[in-house]
Amino acid sequence: MKILIADDHAIVRKGLIELLREEFHAIDVYEATNSQQAVDTVARQSPDVILLDISMPGVSGIETLKQLRANGVKAPILMLSMHPEDQYAIRSLRAGASGFINKETATEELLVAVHKVLGGKKYITPSVAEKLAQVGQQDTRAAHESLSDREMQVLQLIGSGKTVSEIAEQISLSVNTISTYRTRLLDKLGLKNNAELTRYALDHHLI
Repeated sequence: MKILIADDHAIVRKGLIELLREEFHAIDVYEATNSQQAVDTVARQSPDVILLDISMPGVSGIETLKQLRANGVKAPILMLSMHPEDQYAIRSLRAGASGFINKETATEELLVAVHKVLGGKKYITPSVAEKLAQVGQQDTRAAHESLSDREMQVLQLIGSGKTVSEIAEQISLSVNTISTYRTRLLDKLGLKNNAELTRYALDHHLI
């Protein structure tokens, strides 16, 4: 069996590899540190399972997920994140993920998830299932849940202290485009400036 781990933190990859090798003895593990490496490795090796970090530098994990699915990749893809599942699990599933795992609990849960997706099923925790049941009930949704994936990414980057120019360079878009996203964020969230965007992101555990 082939498994790809795409995460920019070497210590995380090492821990996941050790965990997986204890459970699955005959496996080939491939590593990627960014989106392009992940896409290239998938094309070359055709892994049976892909573990994909949401917060990789440059192109985000969710955008990478979308690209892999657009490329026709059928293998199950489990998304990994340090952020709470209620913020990103639904977005990941909508983009084509087979499941979502919080890195802080990625021990036995990861192994359960891998076994489940290898069996052709999705890995969905009870709390995510409850969240899915609430989709469409506008009164239960936080304002940021209406943001597009790209708007969410820009919000995170602004919240982490990056300037419009720095964000534009990091995700390979023009400064004008990032400024447009910033304006949309202020409008959709009812905020006035970057300081309020940062406070919102912190209050909702988005960074």
